[in-house]
Amino acid sequence: MNLFNYNKSKNMIRLLGIFLALGFVQPVWAAGPPAPSAFSNPLAIVLVVLMLLLLIVIAILANILIGTADIKLKKRKQQKLAAPVTAALVTVLLLTSSSLFAQTGAAPADATATTTAAQTIGGMTASTFYVMATVIFLELFIIIALLINIKFLLKAEKDKLVTETQPVSEEVKKNQLSWWDKFNSFRPSSQEADLDLGHDYDGIRELNNRLPKWWLYGFYITILSGCIYLYRFHISHTGPSSKQEFETAVAQGELKVKEYLKMQGDNVDENTVTLLTAKEDLDAGKALFTNPANCVPCHRADGGGQVGPNLTDENWIYGGSIKDIFKTIKYGTNKGMKSWQENFTAKELAQIASYVKSLKGTNPPNPKAPDGPVYKEEAAPALDSAKAKDGKMAMN
Repeated sequence: MNLFNYNKSKNMIRLLGIFLALGFVQPVWAAGPPAPSAFSNPLAIVLVVLMLLLLIVIAILANILIGTADIKLKKRKQQKLAAPVTAALVTVLLLTSSSLFAQTGAAPADATATTTAAQTIGGMTASTFYVMATVIFLELFIIIALLINIKFLLKAEKDKLVTETQPVSEEVKKNQLSWWDKFNSFRPSSQEADLDLGHDYDGIRELNNRLPKWWLYGFYITILSGCIYLYRFHISHTGPSSKQEFETAVAQGELKVKEYLKMQGDNVDENTVTLLTAKEDLDAGKALFTNPANCVPCHRADGGGQVGPNLTDENWIYGGSIKDIFKTIKYGTNKGMKSWQENFTAKELAQIASYVKSLKGTNPPNPKAPDGPVYKEEAAPALDSAKAKDGKMAMN
């Protein structure tokens, strides 16, 4: 076996030497000055190094496969075939070396730049690159084939060993523990008699088994956490109590409700606006209305009218409902009133419209003459006597 390994190593060194020598050999029969070596290209050097590394891997895997299979009968045949194979490989490489490495020389004088760019890959000639790539893929295929053979060979040896091994006795199986049982320090079922405490409850025996360590450590951690909680929340008071957390949550909820109501107020338009009767809304509308930069120049602070119409009587040019007033303020009119939707929010427009609606019947001094038709509020539909009677009975 040592002689075979020695001969095989000598053959591998011989092959590697041939590859390295061919890399630096230049074809002496090439016409003209010597062409630059293909190894002046970094990509060519990387590919050649990769080819040599894969060749070494193939040699190692082949050695493992031969050693595992223990094929003694093929030793002499392989030694006899080593010399012819080496000679054939040398002949093939010598025949192809001129086409692989000599093509990296200078291009003919009449060759165009486009043709040269099309025939090179990464600075290498296309034929050289494709040949090297083919060799690398062939070596990878050989490596995969060797690995598959090694896998099947090892599986066969393993099955052979399992077959030759005597079957495990029932006693041994009974004492075998899984990794989970070992992790929890469980005892085998064959030792239950030693662990029995003599307490039997309807066929359920009590055994002296220790609790798993992970369970005990988890229990100890809960005790430690409880002590830390007790100290922080009930002794040092560095954390909020349940009451404080509740009060904080309620305050946050109220803020969210206010934000929601504010958003709802900003979402109103001339179709969804309703009359606001709350004092804070009317006061906000009055403040906006009586601002000298807003409504006062045209309607006066008391709403009696000046350039614009009187807002305290029953006459309305564009309608006197809350929706009509909101729409008039928002979009303006074609008689000189501007659109205020860029100056106020929808909520503020609703507040101003509600305040204007509240000015009816205030009778300011020296009001402007009525302008527009009289507007009368639509009366709410009255319930008939039968429905009213049913509602009264339902309330009772």
